[in-house]
Amino acid sequence: MGKPTGFIDYAREVPADRPPLERLGDWNEFHLHLGEDKLKTQGARCMNCGIPFCQTGLLLNGMTSGCPVNNLIPEWNDLVYRGNWREALDRLHRTNNFPEFTGRVCPAPCEGSCTLGSIDPPVTIKSIECAIIDKGWEEGWLAPESPQVSTGKKVAVVGSGPAGLSAAAQLNRAGHAVTVFERADRPGGLLMYGIPNMKLDKEGVVLRRIKKMEAEGISFVCSTEIGKNYPVDKLFREFSAVVLCTGATKPRDLPIEGREAKGIHFAMEFLTANTRALLDKSHDFISAKDKDVVIIGGGDTGTDCVGTSLRHGCKSIVQLEILPRPPMERAADNPWPEWPKVFRADYGQEEAAAKYGDDPRVYLTTATRFETDKSGHVKAVHTVKVKWGKNEKGQFIPTNIPGSEKVYPAQLVLLAMGFLGPEQPLLEALGVERDPRSNIKAEHGKFQTSIPHVFTAGDCRRGQSLVVWAINEGRGAARECDRFLMGKTNLL
Repeated sequence: MGKPTGFIDYAREVPADRPPLERLGDWNEFHLHLGEDKLKTQGARCMNCGIPFCQTGLLLNGMTSGCPVNNLIPEWNDLVYRGNWREALDRLHRTNNFPEFTGRVCPAPCEGSCTLGSIDPPVTIKSIECAIIDKGWEEGWLAPESPQVSTGKKVAVVGSGPAGLSAAAQLNRAGHAVTVFERADRPGGLLMYGIPNMKLDKEGVVLRRIKKMEAEGISFVCSTEIGKNYPVDKLFREFSAVVLCTGATKPRDLPIEGREAKGIHFAMEFLTANTRALLDKSHDFISAKDKDVVIIGGGDTGTDCVGTSLRHGCKSIVQLEILPRPPMERAADNPWPEWPKVFRADYGQEEAAAKYGDDPRVYLTTATRFETDKSGHVKAVHTVKVKWGKNEKGQFIPTNIPGSEKVYPAQLVLLAMGFLGPEQPLLEALGVERDPRSNIKAEHGKFQTSIPHVFTAGDCRRGQSLVVWAINEGRGAARECDRFLMGKTNLL
């Protein structure tokens, strides 16, 4: 630790974002970096505490605490403080294949469990991480690195999201010939089509990394769906092992009256079409322009729908959230180092407030029916307030509050209520065993499915989760796949 009193001497500072009304005029990334001097100061705040909870990667009370890829945070914070950026990049890549992704889209559970955060604002870990990797790209330190050996083994990775990419990168490093299959027209999975460009630039960040992986020998085969236009028996015949990283892409539906109306879409339909239109420079997308938009769901995907709708030029926007508004500070039953369940205004809500004067979220509210016009298009969402209480089994459930009904005009409704697990046709064709939640059954740490040469990682195994957990699992599945193929492994 370069400055023992840094956490006392310096206040937390995070980089500014571009002004909300300015960034609504384009699809460019809105996060900015601190200058190097300020980043060094922020690195000095890291206490080098005896037990660095920031890098533990645990689940506490069902929430992630610390970094799931066990980033060596105190080490690269100190290296940044000392100005040793190249060494900081090496330490960062030691545990994380894609810090340019996590540095942009991870909610930073490391900061939620930072020891300093138990008494003061935590270290700005995420900002430093992103600055390290971006400097690495700018300085030309990330030249392609081909594997030093070739094992002669061929491995197929199905799915090119964060789990698939990390598995492919590690398996390639071990010397296997890796082919990544992706059913979409571009690689990247969730990173490409599930996260909007203003949060994660596709050409300058995602495809940049994928091109480096291609230069290192990894093959990407897009517009190819295993079990449809690529037979399962061919997959098993041509590859020594398979790693399934298909994600949890089955969306949660809302089967209420009027659901069949036109103008009601799953969030991923909306977001995917928008990103594809941006990349293809076309106008073939679901537009929110001049429409009253109602988004059902209060998570990150809902926020992305808010930001995208605003950039289209929507007339109004409302985001329905069935849960209560979080408190401003940690509640007594949410102690450090658990993830702090506190009120936050994400970028989409900030933009909506700047444009319309208020946060678009409406809490403790659920939709009861969709009203349609004569042509069968949605024109309004009927809602009711709810209260939460325990049923006879002791489970918390919402109940409607009579007399609290409200109707919101809507010509576009976006369902952003999460995902129920992986799509089943491929899993049925492969014949892999599934758990009671319909996920692929495989033990964490081993990642081997009911078929010995088939491994799995990411959301299709654990359920909907964070990008950083996907990277953790992709690396773990690669390690166990390598052990299966070679009898031993040097992969971390």
